[in-house]
Amino acid sequence: VQLQAYGGGLVQAGGSLSLSCAGSGRSFSSRVMGWFRQAPGKEREFVGAISWNDGSTSYGNSVKGRFTISRDNAKNMVYLHMNSLKREDTAVYYCAADGRLMSWALPTTERAYHYWGQGTQVTVSS
Repeated sequence: VQLQAYGGGLVQAGGSLSLSCAGSGRSFSSRVMGWFRQAPGKEREFVGAISWNDGSTSYGNSVKGRFTISRDNAKNMVYLHMNSLKREDTAVYYCAADGRLMSWALPTTERAYHYWGQGTQVTVSS
């Protein structure tokens, strides 16, 4: 599975931005997809994940209620919709695919995700 995240940019605090992640490979639609982010000087942080089939989602505490993940398996795409952005949301955002096929879990740790996109920068200004 190859992944490419895009859509990052500069946005004012309180604004919205949507990221996209394009996947390749037949198994994309059978994998849980996750989003992570990494701010300068900080460890990579779990943002959220979406199941491969029923749309179930899980979010990190820092983004819960503000961010939404969706996917379109027909297009091999996953999206991260970000609202009410804060300066502390500034980071490089990565999409990732679970190493397992058709898993019912929504993992929050990096090691569960074996395939990673290259990251896209999101900068939130005050």
